[in-house]
Amino acid sequence: MTTTESTPTAAAAPMTELLAGGAYDPVQAEETITALRVTGTIPEYLDGRYVRNGPNPIGPVDAATFHYFMGDGMVHGVRLRGGRAEWYRNRWVRSTDSAKALGEPAPASSGVSVAANTTVIQHAGATLALVEAGGSAYALTDELETVGVWNFQGTLPGGYTAHPKLDRATGELHAISYRFDRPGRVQYSVVDPRGRARRVVDVPVHGSPMVHDMGLTQGHVVVLDLPIEFDLGRAMRAVGVPPRIIGPATRVASRMIGRVPMNGRLADLAASRLRNGDMPYSWAPQHPSRLGVLPREGSGVNVRWFEIDQCFIFHVLGAYDEVDEDGRVRAVIVDGVRYDSVFDDDAHGPEGLTTRLARWRLDLVTGKATDSTVDDRPQEFPRIDERLLGNVYRYGYATGLAPDTGFIDGRIVRYDFQTGQATWHSLGSRVEVGELVFVPSGPDAAEDDGVLMGFVHDGETGADRLELLDAATLESVAQVHLPVRVPHGFHGNWLPS
Repeated sequence: MTTTESTPTAAAAPMTELLAGGAYDPVQAEETITALRVTGTIPEYLDGRYVRNGPNPIGPVDAATFHYFMGDGMVHGVRLRGGRAEWYRNRWVRSTDSAKALGEPAPASSGVSVAANTTVIQHAGATLALVEAGGSAYALTDELETVGVWNFQGTLPGGYTAHPKLDRATGELHAISYRFDRPGRVQYSVVDPRGRARRVVDVPVHGSPMVHDMGLTQGHVVVLDLPIEFDLGRAMRAVGVPPRIIGPATRVASRMIGRVPMNGRLADLAASRLRNGDMPYSWAPQHPSRLGVLPREGSGVNVRWFEIDQCFIFHVLGAYDEVDEDGRVRAVIVDGVRYDSVFDDDAHGPEGLTTRLARWRLDLVTGKATDSTVDDRPQEFPRIDERLLGNVYRYGYATGLAPDTGFIDGRIVRYDFQTGQATWHSLGSRVEVGELVFVPSGPDAAEDDGVLMGFVHDGETGADRLELLDAATLESVAQVHLPVRVPHGFHGNWLPS
């Protein structure tokens, strides 16, 4: 792709500085603020809530051991209506363990009680806080208070995932879920518009991999079977098992996992000890890297695997079927952010790593996969216009990463896959921008007619804001200034009224 770029921002600070009142430092109070200052003009078509989830440990954090993927979930939201910003709220998600830490009654759990700290979606009339690795989903009110565990009306036991995909044509949620105590398989599920699972399919995989995201096309599901696996020894160290017995205990436990049902109280205890501790997954170089193509209505034995060069993919930008002139699907195209390795020796998270936007073409005729580089500049949090999920898309967006630290910086990029143009834009020196979601100006608006929306931290002033950018030009449309700090988190979404 050809590239245009504005002035780059300064590199992000190291973790110790970012925790000292900086962009990764957890906040310890819940706020409700209705007097919000706005610069620019909030478009009238925005009627709903921008909501974002992320780890926010309750209580003190040790910078020496803090891993920014871990911690109690906290949801931050801004309500927009009639050209106004009506409120900002932040609330901890009351999972079993976080409720106990706050001195409140713990809700019943239907899965491993890990913190619901990764994303927020809207489905079947409910606002849902989600996490992966078999953790329970939690329903929230419109004001972000926790209602309780959401179990898909009893049709989907064993927890859910952090990256479901909504097919807007059918109103169904497609997801790939995994659990450390179910090695050798992941679960593909389809949840109908009422919130009930109509399909649950086991798909065989190697070992016990982390599967953060997935791909969805008109006819297929793309399964990521990649070399990050559950690390039993690391998990034991995190929960305080004495070093001298970790080796024997690991050998015994590894023979039991997947064969002996895990006691619910034991699972909750382990999750409690891991709540603000180490990441119990690590790089597994012996694990092959492959992408599976599963027909939407197929069973696990119908998956076709495509070997790719060793790498890891946290996030898929998009996927679609490549169709020939006779209407036959010849290949599946997958765009995503590629890591050469990750969780290899990461004390606090995937720091100092080089990423690139890559495209994989999975040829259904030859059975071969090819990998090409779309952009070699470090980036993360890729998004498209979600109305085009599963279809060919023209535009994509992502957040820049500082090349020397791997932390997010103040750059954003807009891709035009039709012209091959990549436009990089900086929001300013020492500015850090999180994931941006595209919101169209109307149901029939053009693909880039709307705004990009997300939280922004100004490292120079310490101020935080909700930023609205013109998706076509990347210029600011409006800023909702927040009088409190919003620590960096994971995924946000626009939840329309």
